[in-house]
Amino acid sequence: MTGPETTELDAARLASVISPLRRTLLAAARAAEHLPEIPDAQIEIVRALPRGTVSGPGELAERLRLSRSTVSNLLTTMEGKGLVERRPRPGNHRHVEVLATPKALDLFDRFDLASGDLVARAAATLPAADRAALAAAVPALERLRDALADTKDTP
Repeated sequence: MTGPETTELDAARLASVISPLRRTLLAAARAAEHLPEIPDAQIEIVRALPRGTVSGPGELAERLRLSRSTVSNLLTTMEGKGLVERRPRPGNHRHVEVLATPKALDLFDRFDLASGDLVARAAATLPAADRAALAAAVPALERLRDALADTKDTP
């Protein structure tokens, strides 16, 4: 039996909201900033290369749980679009390191700012109780994201 303080999570309903919410936000932010469409896999690579960091292709593949050949193909495409740069690793020219270009970082900064603005404006149209519920849900959603990421580690 559930009391007023407890509620059952409708996991299927939550899952059915998350994906369309994400797609809607992506499309709205892209339109607001006139940003190009970038496939999710490429977005993951740029997100894995924050400003000022470099990584080897193998390290990226491991971190993103993708095959090395998939990462290599993504990097080739992204390099052609000016989103990443591959250069010889200092001290070991047989290996390369990858970094996000200023162009990619600018696109993602613009996307993040537009997304935040869009969410803030949309949330402002909701009743105060809904805004409070959303604010309270953010830490739980972050933990849910992390728990889902951890499930990738288990077979």
